[in-house]
Amino acid sequence: MSSATSSSSVASTGATNVVFEIGKYTVVLQRAEPETTCSSKSSNIPVPPPKPLLIGMPCEAGEFPILLLLHGYLLSNSFYSQLIQHIASHGFIVVAPQLYTIAGPDSKGEIKSTAAITNWLSEGLQFLLPPHVQANLSKLALAGHSRGGKVSFALALGKEGNTNLKFSALIGIDPVDGMDKGKQTPPPVLTYVPHSFDLDMAVMVIGSGLGEVKRNPLFPPCAPKGVNHEDFFNECRKPACYFVAKDYGHLDMLDDETKGIRGKSTYCLCKMESQGNP
Repeated sequence: MSSATSSSSVASTGATNVVFEIGKYTVVLQRAEPETTCSSKSSNIPVPPPKPLLIGMPCEAGEFPILLLLHGYLLSNSFYSQLIQHIASHGFIVVAPQLYTIAGPDSKGEIKSTAAITNWLSEGLQFLLPPHVQANLSKLALAGHSRGGKVSFALALGKEGNTNLKFSALIGIDPVDGMDKGKQTPPPVLTYVPHSFDLDMAVMVIGSGLGEVKRNPLFPPCAPKGVNHEDFFNECRKPACYFVAKDYGHLDMLDDETKGIRGKSTYCLCKMESQGNP
């Protein structure tokens, strides 16, 4: 599949290219831990977050929209630090929770945790920000990569958990609903009924062209056909847009270097841009 573009892309190429460049804001990354951990930062705030957080924010003064970014299966939120900093440089506060360390196939707990984090934003986020940086809770977007994309859609669809804040946009970054069609992990999100998602918000689905290609004969594709970005977009209603980075893999949005055993494993599991097509 060729890379998807909007009908107005030719006229707005200059403006579109700007999003791939570093924005005008200087960015700082900050961590926050739940109350159950020995963190001096969390002990100084009235309402610690339900889960560990990595927060990217502009250093300059202003009121900024919020992006809640969910990591992929068994990945660390720190693996997205470059992406977080890039988004924040364009004037966003990016909140990336660590939803779990080890997880099984059932993602219901992650959906509930994301709902709890969303509800915490109005109670505790501002305490973690400098006084000159204000969070605009009326402009809140939800994004997730891989299984985090599934969790994002599940929460937006009300599969599990309730939120007291309204999302204005939903972004699926190469979302995956399971191993294959008929082998969805619980709770299943895809219904295979076109435009069945009843989402009262704008939606963007971003896919990878190499995500459905096996890295080697030993491993299945990381974003298999039947449960990947194409299927998610087919169930979205307007307003929705869809892009495919045809020469990139399922994990190519992670940092250039991901450390530790878990980080090193990301180089082995999925087809990546540098490896090209077979």
